[in-house]
Amino acid sequence: MGGNYTQPKFILLGITDTPWAQAPLFVLFLLIYIVTLVGNIGLMVLVWVAPSLHTPMYFFLTHFSLADVCYSTVISPKMLTDLLFGDKTISWAGCVTQFHLFSLFVTAECHLLAAMAYDRHVAICHPLSYVLVVSPRACWQLVAWCYLVASLSALLYTGCTFGGSFCGPHHIDHFFCDASPVLRLACSDTRGCEAAIFALAMANGLGTSVVILLSYGRILHAVLGTSSAPSRARAFRTCASHLASVAVFFGSLFFMYLQPASRHGSQDKVASVFYTVVSPMLNPFIYSLRNREVKAALGRVLNLCWHQRGAARGIRESWNGLGWRGP
Repeated sequence: MGGNYTQPKFILLGITDTPWAQAPLFVLFLLIYIVTLVGNIGLMVLVWVAPSLHTPMYFFLTHFSLADVCYSTVISPKMLTDLLFGDKTISWAGCVTQFHLFSLFVTAECHLLAAMAYDRHVAICHPLSYVLVVSPRACWQLVAWCYLVASLSALLYTGCTFGGSFCGPHHIDHFFCDASPVLRLACSDTRGCEAAIFALAMANGLGTSVVILLSYGRILHAVLGTSSAPSRARAFRTCASHLASVAVFFGSLFFMYLQPASRHGSQDKVASVFYTVVSPMLNPFIYSLRNREVKAALGRVLNLCWHQRGAARGIRESWNGLGWRGP
C-alpha cells in the first residue's frame, strides 16, 4: 500500500523552528497579508467604479490583482495558523489542493504579464489600430487563454508532484506544499517527474518572458525613434510599473524553478517568501504610486464619495429642521 494511505498527513516545517521568532513573524506576515488583500481588492474595485480606467490595460490589471489575491490566500492563511498555533500538519488532500491552486494562479500570472506587455506594445507601437487589435473580445480571449494554459499546466504539475508514493518521514522542509520539497519525500525515482516539471516551468516562464522582452524591445525602439521628449517620458512612465512588477515576479520565480533540483537549499524559503507573500503586496503600490491615471481616478472617486456624504448630511439636516426625525 502506498505511503499516501498509511500516513495521509504531512508536516510543514515552516519558515523557522526558532520559538521566539514565531510571534514576530506572525505579526509581520499578517500585516503583509492584510495589505495585500486591501491593496489588490481596492485596486480591482477602483477599476470597476472609475470609467476612466475601463481600458484593456486595467482590464488585465484586475485579473492580475485577482491572481495575486488568490495565490496569496492559498499560502498565507495556512502559514499564519502554523505560526500562531504551532499545528503544522496538513492532510494529503489539503497539500495537493494547495499546490494545485498555487500552480494555477502563479502560471496564470505569468501569462497575464505577457498579455499586459502585448497590450502596451500595441498601444505604443500601433496606436492607430489599438482599438481594433485590443478589442474587448480580444481581451477576453487573451484572459481565457491565460487561465486555460494555467489550468492545464497546474494539472500536469500536480500529477508529476503527487503521482508517486511517499514513505516517511512526511516532513516537508517548507512553509507550503511546493514541488521540490514534496518530491524529496517520494519513495520512487523522481528524475522523470523533476525533468517534466522543469521543462513545463521553462516553457511557461521563458515563453512568457520572450513575449515580454520582444514587446518591450519593440517599445524601446519605437520610443527612441520619437523626437518629442515629453512623448518619450510618457511612454517610459507608462511601462515603468509593468517592468518593475515583471522584474520582481520573474526574478524570484526563475531563481526557484529554473535550476536543477540538486541546487535547491535553505535559501529557497527566502525566495519563496518574496514571490508568494511580498510580491502580491507590492503590485498595487507599483501600479498606483507610479501611475498618474490610477492616482487621478482614486482622487476623483474619493472626492465624489466625500461630496455625496456631505450632500446626504445636508439633506438630513434639512429634514431635521422641518421637524422630521426619521426612523
